[in-house]
Amino acid sequence: MKFNIITLICCLSLTSVIGQEVLTKDEAVAIALENNYGIQRALNTERIAENNASLYNSNYLPTVSANAGASYNSRTTEFQREDGDSNINKGQSENLNASVALNYTLFDGMGRKYNYKQLKERYNLSELETRTVIENTLLEIFTVYYEVARLTAEQNNIRASLEISKQRMQRANFAFEYGQSTKLQLLNAEVDMNNDSISYINTERLLTNAKRDLNLLLGRDITTEYQVDTDVSFELFFNESELIESAKLLNVEMQKIDASALISDYGIKVSKSGLYPRLNFSSAYSFNETINNNPNNLAFINRLQITKGFNVGVSLNWNIFDGGATKTRIANAKITAENVQVSKDETTKQLERNVINALNVYNNALFILQAEETNVATNQLNFERTEEQYKLGQINSIEFRQAQINLLNAQSNLNTAKFSAKNAELFLLQVSGQLLDYQF
Repeated sequence: MKFNIITLICCLSLTSVIGQEVLTKDEAVAIALENNYGIQRALNTERIAENNASLYNSNYLPTVSANAGASYNSRTTEFQREDGDSNINKGQSENLNASVALNYTLFDGMGRKYNYKQLKERYNLSELETRTVIENTLLEIFTVYYEVARLTAEQNNIRASLEISKQRMQRANFAFEYGQSTKLQLLNAEVDMNNDSISYINTERLLTNAKRDLNLLLGRDITTEYQVDTDVSFELFFNESELIESAKLLNVEMQKIDASALISDYGIKVSKSGLYPRLNFSSAYSFNETINNNPNNLAFINRLQITKGFNVGVSLNWNIFDGGATKTRIANAKITAENVQVSKDETTKQLERNVINALNVYNNALFILQAEETNVATNQLNFERTEEQYKLGQINSIEFRQAQINLLNAQSNLNTAKFSAKNAELFLLQVSGQLLDYQF
């Protein structure tokens, strides 16, 4: 019965694989760029920065305002004379007014010019922030993608090992039935087969969870079934000095520091604009109509008054001394620029260190990978010879099982080394600023 259950588990697993889509690395990148939640938020933030950097937010355009109004007034005035008679005066008045005004700053000490450049550079900085999010997201996606690939290969190896254990179980069962082996050998074979089946089921669970994690990063239905490409290739040689130069030029953190340096330089110039006068231009057209109707005063019966016309003016405003506020802003802006330069020097040194460390990690990972490949070949050969001896009855089941476990462990170590080396390569490409140009 146990044998049948294990066989059913394997058959169901094999059936679930059939017909599933193969999610390539390029497809995963394309889906993530379109659907990943973090990337979508970063792109929306970039759109806000783009709006802020438009001409409409630059103070370069004039302002135009319009005003209009209407009023009606009705009043009654009663006069009491000394003889007791009274005189009542009733009157109404109407007023209509409208105006259109235009205001424009002709000169503001070049403040708006450098403020506009600041906004443009902040938009560039926002694009770099988006690139940072994309790079980090791609690294995270490929970490999970290669974990799915590793577990897929691990599952395949365990399945092959389980098949070997099933054959050994059958052999031990036939030998026991014909009196050629003891019950102990049959029980040992059964225990080993059960352990392999448990490993297979545990790996299946980890693989399913990893697939859900990848679906979440891709921003799609987490229950989507798929297979991944388990083949990887490597750029076998990197030049350290070329990587460092590439990092200084292309690394996103360096580019963000350069953008911040430009923003701080423009900030100094914006602060200095407060030292200069401001020249403003204004123009307006106004219309005013008043109607007074007072029947008791012939001078104002149905009197109509209309006023309309243009006015144009230029004003100069120079804040000769503002208590030192402008001086303080200039000094603080210069200190901010100095801090940016300090950060740039620090980032440059950190980048050199990170490139060298990442290159060493990658080279070590390749060495380990080659060693594990040799180890697998050795263990494969050892297992094949051990299997022949076991079938001939020259060794016992314990020795055979140990050779089987050694091969499985070597294959597992090779899978881990292969995908660890690939992740190390991708991190090296990110540090050197080449990740987004890499052909996955």
